[in-house]
Amino acid sequence: MKAVGYKHPGNIARADSLMDILLPKPIATGRDLLVEIRAVSVNPADTKVRADVVSNPNDGDDYKILGYDASGVVRAVGDDVTLFNVGDQVYYAGSIARAGTNSELHLVDERIVGHMPKSLDFAQAAALPLTAITAWEMLFDRFGIAPGKQPTDKSLLIIGAAGGVGSIMTQLARRLTPLTVIGTASRAETQAWVKELGAHHVIDHSQPIAEELERTGIRAVDYIVSLAHTTAHLEQVVMAIVPQGKFGLIDDPAVVDIASFKTKSVSVHWEMMFTRSLFATSDMVGQHHLLNEVAQLVDAGLIRTTLAERFGTINAVNLKRAHALIETGKARGKIVLEGWG
Repeated sequence: MKAVGYKHPGNIARADSLMDILLPKPIATGRDLLVEIRAVSVNPADTKVRADVVSNPNDGDDYKILGYDASGVVRAVGDDVTLFNVGDQVYYAGSIARAGTNSELHLVDERIVGHMPKSLDFAQAAALPLTAITAWEMLFDRFGIAPGKQPTDKSLLIIGAAGGVGSIMTQLARRLTPLTVIGTASRAETQAWVKELGAHHVIDHSQPIAEELERTGIRAVDYIVSLAHTTAHLEQVVMAIVPQGKFGLIDDPAVVDIASFKTKSVSVHWEMMFTRSLFATSDMVGQHHLLNEVAQLVDAGLIRTTLAERFGTINAVNLKRAHALIETGKARGKIVLEGWG
């Protein structure tokens, strides 16, 4: 089968940073599905792994296959599979501990797979899983926000709302909760995107966030999520959050000094959507149910795909272009590749 991978981590500009390769076809056993990959999207997780993670610590001849978002068709199932049948259309983000989705055929545990939204094509569906899981788990699992429309005066600030996770979190918060949603974006086109997705207010994170908030008439926020550059924004977050508020982050700052949150008794919440699959947690199947619920929301017209750009077929050249754009920090929504070229 065709695949795209690398042997040695490094800069995307290197000729061998991503390569078109051929690999043996995998076989489904246990709770695994064998999925024929129709589309993939590219996330910051792909670029971080490619830059730092070796192909295999014990065998330099093995290829590292990236890809943490996909849609496709189930072609075979393991003996213990109960949630899917051959021929089902599915979407999922996979596991960072296993080979990724940048291959024609892919093995994935059924417990982290959802039935694809019926109203979307494969490219539109592939834009959703990783970001939807991350946003959902942060809002409803980490923060403990209860979906529903009971009146409230509480608010949510999403720092980096125009990116992949921010684009879906903005929608989930606006459609499923009564929170006042404030998104940040620093360019005119990304600010327009966040407003279009449903944010009540859009502010500029290149300016002091506390001052930008006051411009909206909101002096302090109950929930704040930092999706990128947390270290640069942390001082402003401390100023902007209410006493006993909740702060969440998903990026990888080298150091996070949370001592300044003590006087306000602010709780700090990490979100990594691979935790359930990485540790095979007892609630691992929660991602299956979550993705099915997101699909229902999409089909009901409450949530839209965050696909922003189609980068052509799945191959090394197009994946390199996608990685390079994501590394500029200027991507809006999700970049998707479809079919095999």
